[in-house]
Amino acid sequence: MSPGPSDGILLSLPDAPWLPPGGRAEVVRSPTAPRPTGLVRLLVRRDGTVFCTPRDDGRLDLPTRRVSGDDPDGSVTARRLVRDVLGPGARPSPVGYVRNVVPVPDDDYAWPVPVAHFTVWEAVGEPVRDGRWVDVSVGSSVLGTRHWWPLVAGAPGR
Repeated sequence: MSPGPSDGILLSLPDAPWLPPGGRAEVVRSPTAPRPTGLVRLLVRRDGTVFCTPRDDGRLDLPTRRVSGDDPDGSVTARRLVRDVLGPGARPSPVGYVRNVVPVPDDDYAWPVPVAHFTVWEAVGEPVRDGRWVDVSVGSSVLGTRHWWPLVAGAPGR
């Protein structure tokens, strides 16, 4: 996929520690959902906060869903996630993604190679499920270590 006019790499991490040796992670701002997408995350903003839910390990994160092989850009999965979190009527739009570039996978790497994407979609609405609003207006946010953080950090809230 070639970049569009509003695409831009915000961060490039050669030898990202969560990837196999030689892997690179890039955080890209883009209004276009890339292929293949492995996960979708939902960004819901309110007054300098974002809506989060607990992950399996108990840490807070944006609501997330794994994408099946028959939804290459994750758009169907994103619409389902938005419906489950915000109810009917809210519409998601991609804001960017993390792109993993892994030339040689190891046994623990479960995503497509050489490129896999993890897309952040944004929607407006009031959550209909349990979660917590997390302040992202401060540099010490508990979300600051998430791979997608550069897509949210410093961006205006709603």
